Amino acid sequence: MAKSAYTEILQGKASDLFAVLGPRPVEGARVLTAFAPGAASLSAMVDGVPVQLSQEPDAQGFFTGRIPANGRYRLHRTGEDGTTMDYRDPYSFGPVLGELDEYLIGEGRHGQLWHALGAHVMEHEGIEGTHFAVWAPSAQRVSVVGDFNAWDGRRDVMRRRGASGVWEIFLPDLGEGTIYKYEILGPDGQVLPLKADPVGFGGQHAPETASIVRDISGYGWHDGAWMSGRAAHNAASAPISIYEVHLGSWKRDATQNGRPISYKEAAEELVAYVTDMGFTHIEFLPLSEHPFDGSWGYQPVGMFAPTVRHGPPHEFRDLIDAAHRAGLGVLLDWVPAHFPTDAHGLARFDGTPLYEHADPKEGFHNDWNTFIYNYGRTEVANFLLANARFWLSEYHIDGLRVDAVASMLYRDYSRKAGEWIPNKDGGRENYEAIDLLRRMNIEAYGDDASVMTVAEESTAFPGVTRPVHDGGLGFGFKWNMGWMHDTLDYMQTDPLYRKQSHHKMTFGLTYAFSENFILPISHDEVVHGKGSMLGKMPGSPDEKFANLRAYYGFMWAHPGKKLLFMGQEFGQSAEWNHAGELDWGALKDPRHAGLKRLVRDLNTLYRGTPALHRHDASPDGFRWGDVDAANESVYSFVRMGDAGEPPVVIACNLTPVERAGWDIGLPQTGEWAEVMNTDAEIYGGQGRGNLGRITAEARACKGFPAAARVMLPPLSVVMFRPET
Repeated sequence: MAKSAYTEILQGKASDLFAVLGPRPVEGARVLTAFAPGAASLSAMVDGVPVQLSQEPDAQGFFTGRIPANGRYRLHRTGEDGTTMDYRDPYSFGPVLGELDEYLIGEGRHGQLWHALGAHVMEHEGIEGTHFAVWAPSAQRVSVVGDFNAWDGRRDVMRRRGASGVWEIFLPDLGEGTIYKYEILGPDGQVLPLKADPVGFGGQHAPETASIVRDISGYGWHDGAWMSGRAAHNAASAPISIYEVHLGSWKRDATQNGRPISYKEAAEELVAYVTDMGFTHIEFLPLSEHPFDGSWGYQPVGMFAPTVRHGPPHEFRDLIDAAHRAGLGVLLDWVPAHFPTDAHGLARFDGTPLYEHADPKEGFHNDWNTFIYNYGRTEVANFLLANARFWLSEYHIDGLRVDAVASMLYRDYSRKAGEWIPNKDGGRENYEAIDLLRRMNIEAYGDDASVMTVAEESTAFPGVTRPVHDGGLGFGFKWNMGWMHDTLDYMQTDPLYRKQSHHKMTFGLTYAFSENFILPISHDEVVHGKGSMLGKMPGSPDEKFANLRAYYGFMWAHPGKKLLFMGQEFGQSAEWNHAGELDWGALKDPRHAGLKRLVRDLNTLYRGTPALHRHDASPDGFRWGDVDAANESVYSFVRMGDAGEPPVVIACNLTPVERAGWDIGLPQTGEWAEVMNTDAEIYGGQGRGNLGRITAEARACKGFPAAARVMLPPLSVVMFRPET
């Protein structure tokens, strides 16, 4: 062997160790060359028979010798310090990836990319170990490093797989729990900061940043009944009421230094709580591995790894499985809009702008100090598309809520003139990102039409929930940010001046059926100095509660699916703090406990009343009654289901003045039960209302054939349904 080859290995510059190390035929014999830095001697055990290898002269750490032509071998190393160890030679194993994998990765069309890349515990050529594969096309060398090789990047150098840019190696006898990173020699010959695995299935606890080998195969699901009937729970006609959760701060264990609850604990406590509260779905803020707690998960590094903060992958599956067995859907926030600049992450992964754009005018978010994915690069798009499918298939996630869609759609998002690059037609739309979102929806729904995709999209981009074949983006639902901003602005206004903002509660109905909307009161409304929902409400402490109860009553009656961030169901007084837990002690106050009961009863009514959810996305299910009573700040409307399903009439009085004898229009005569009154004593109100029922007479009123005189309690919402 040429001495120069040994020198390159010693200097960490060699890129093809498989051409130098391992067994190879030489003049009819089988010659083994091994690299064992720090070894005093090295022998090969072939079928139990030792063969002493000779140290190469003037090539410290290299050993060579002839071994029997057949039989697998182990290496026996005696160190210069006298220690010994036995291990298998990774350079005695052939490749794992096939030509089809290589071709599909190169084409950017590998739909199950996580089966090819990442770290997989497996049996290869009859030996147990772990296969590592990573995409780094511009690297001169890629090595797997960890405690198993003293973090020496000269040793387990991977095999380059042609033009695909993929490097792979099978490391025998490594398995579950192995800590590893990739050492990469960039195109300029410089060793990069050690990199975590972009497709790794597990990571270390922060602030440590290495990947961990996790065997995610072999989980025994028990959610068959839920999965087979999931389509009915995710449909636009279904009652969908979402409890948004930051798992790290929902509840903490005070007996263990305030640690966040685990996935397994959440499988019991959180699932039971959400079920009791009547929500239909849990939505988790991002649970992909992320280095910084303060990002709440929105700056992920390990896109294929559930964060270890709450346990290993199978325990995350325990949580999903428990939710499904309890009849709850699970949504996961997914972040394809950007990624952090952390040195161990995707940033300049192989020494070049690989996942990101080279030009910061295209590839950097000034607001968040993060990189933007290069959606136009086929391999990057493949990485993201496969990641979406990964969560839906491997973890039975019922839907993905896609974060920051607006920032993806527009090249000039939060940029001044001259700070962005137009598209090929000179416009601001990001064609490549739009294509990625469409493909994501096509693939997600194509794999399983029962899933749900949700866009957090704050602009008027047309057709977000229109099918792709009709020119839309193909999402199932869209957050109604306009409704949220308008109605919260109104509710924060002193009731004395609400008449001047009357339209803010009605304007949403001019576009309410243009998309399949979710009405979101999310974490974004209770952070960064915005205070809590209760704190936003005007008036005395009791009036604050009354306003918030009325707002929730209006929200649950309004067309659109519902989303409420944790803690707001009982009116937590303080702004949300990701580093603590919810203020569960507030429930000792009857007003907080009453608000919690109201939300539970609103969910129960919403789920059990088709008129309140069947046509959330259709004008067939809504009709105004009082729409112009601005001076009194009164609104009334009717929600309707299908033929034969009883309607619900809703009346809202959003001033602190009691409205006795108010005429409301109803679609039919007879007795109507008061099925909801946010001023009821059990919710912390004063108990004013209509003694449980009203009588509708045959007289025209506000466009309806029947009418009733009702009492509208101050700062309240009342709902009526025909008695059967």
